[in-house]
Amino acid sequence: MYIEKIQSPADLKGLSLAELKTVADETRAAVLNRVSKHGGHVGPNLGVVEATVALHYVFDAPKDKFVFDVSHQCYPHKVLTGRASGFLGEVSEMNAISGYSSPSESPEYDNFEVGHTSTSISLATGLQKARDIKGTHENIIAIIGDGSLSGGEAFEGLDEASELGTGIIIVVNDNEMSIAENHGGIYKNLRALRESHGTCQHNWFKAWGFEYKYLEEGNDVEKLIEVFRSVKDTDKPTVVHIHTEKGHGFAPAVANKEAWHYGAPFNPADGSRPEMPAIETYEQLYSDWMLREMKLDPTLIAVTAGTPSAAGFSPDKRKEAGAQHIDMGIAEEQAVAMISGMAKGGLRPVWTVYSTFIQRTYDQIAQDLCINSNPAVINVMWGGTGTMNDITHICMFDIPMLCSIPNLIYLAPTTCEEYFAMLRWAIRQEAKPIAIRVPSNGVVHTTEDVDEEYSYTPKYKVAHEGSQVAIIAAGSFYQKGENVAHLLAEKGIDATLINPRYLHAVDAEALESLKARHQLVVTLEDGCKDGGFGERIASYYGTSDMKVLVCGVKKNLYDRFDHQQLLADNRLLANQIADDILNIIKK
Repeated sequence: MYIEKIQSPADLKGLSLAELKTVADETRAAVLNRVSKHGGHVGPNLGVVEATVALHYVFDAPKDKFVFDVSHQCYPHKVLTGRASGFLGEVSEMNAISGYSSPSESPEYDNFEVGHTSTSISLATGLQKARDIKGTHENIIAIIGDGSLSGGEAFEGLDEASELGTGIIIVVNDNEMSIAENHGGIYKNLRALRESHGTCQHNWFKAWGFEYKYLEEGNDVEKLIEVFRSVKDTDKPTVVHIHTEKGHGFAPAVANKEAWHYGAPFNPADGSRPEMPAIETYEQLYSDWMLREMKLDPTLIAVTAGTPSAAGFSPDKRKEAGAQHIDMGIAEEQAVAMISGMAKGGLRPVWTVYSTFIQRTYDQIAQDLCINSNPAVINVMWGGTGTMNDITHICMFDIPMLCSIPNLIYLAPTTCEEYFAMLRWAIRQEAKPIAIRVPSNGVVHTTEDVDEEYSYTPKYKVAHEGSQVAIIAAGSFYQKGENVAHLLAEKGIDATLINPRYLHAVDAEALESLKARHQLVVTLEDGCKDGGFGERIASYYGTSDMKVLVCGVKKNLYDRFDHQQLLADNRLLANQIADDILNIIKK
């Protein structure tokens, strides 16, 4: 095999065209080997194999700088930059290789930690400016695709690249897809450019002042080499628009591009996966509920931003919802401003977003939504320690972030029934924006009655009244609170258990009432404790005699962590929490 011997892109330079095509075939096989055994991004990486081979053949990394957007299309790049063992070896070797570009893994070839979208051009303009100031002459190449052009930062990056006016190469990897289908007006122009082979009168990139090259055969190594050679060492802002096929070379990924954007391990012979037991998910339950309610209320709108799967809106459900589902592409800031406008206009929008991606919207939530008090609803999915674990995708910061924004109610249901009760109330009420942290520990049901009405002033719910120790366990850590209470009961401590329900502010009356019969309050939250829910409670008690044990994850940038080990390291296992409580009580 060629790729086993390629330790750097320099090893490609002496190869013939036929040999480069073999390298592309072997790289695709290596990518398939990894994703079939380890899981990961399938379609984006398969579609960019030939382009990556050509880029590394023509340009001179690491002197020339590559910046990958989202970087879920960087697997071929990794194969060709000394990391083929992470694609050819056993799963243990694959675990050592991140699914995204990572300077900590390869400081020579990976220029940035990148996992969120639409950032590549902006990052590249920084390298462009640094090069210009230093007077060096390296090529700066941003690779953007998979719907990333719909994000606002991509527009800002293009604007600045044009303004700088010096050499930068932006490779637009146009595979006609985002994670799902593309959304946004720019994609109409990309389609027109594809259909005219780059010659249509209206060219979005030329209008911005870019030199422009189009290549229809974006999976042809020879033609890719030609077009990249034609722009190497350019002194002008230049766009190279290549038409590729998402999933290229693997029939199942080509046939169903959305389903194969990302996937669990599978049989590479036919794409089949092991039969998994059917389980309830909030995505399925929410989308089913919304479709039923939409038929009764034409003002109810399901909103997504490039990840309709977060809301359970599969292609068939999107079709059934029609105009009552809207996806604006990978543009979370647009989603927040738009739901604020929809709520102002008399609609009832519910935006569903993964915890890690809501981080991109702080200013819009504060300025466009909360200052205006428009009653839009936000479902925050996968918030907590047990979901995504790549350093760029960890989901532990939504509580500190959202709870710092005034005029936003942040609710934390503990069961399926409580979630839908909160959702119904949030949609009906007309005074404030409401966010709901959908439980991330699976669908837990209860036979107990749940409140159907909520207020704008936090009101905790006491599930069991005891003494000495009070456990306030929020959201998906509520069941952990129950387990801790059971362990304490075995030691003779009848702990009070409280479901706080509200994350953004404290129930002062409830906290004050605990002083009479308790000496320790314990808070449990599934996320970063710095600036979080528990610290608000600790701050409330301040200089009083009440002791407070805040249990959560220490602020850090964790990467590819083991969930159970992370809990253990932060003393978040039920037995550890119980032991810590007993030690405090003894003192």
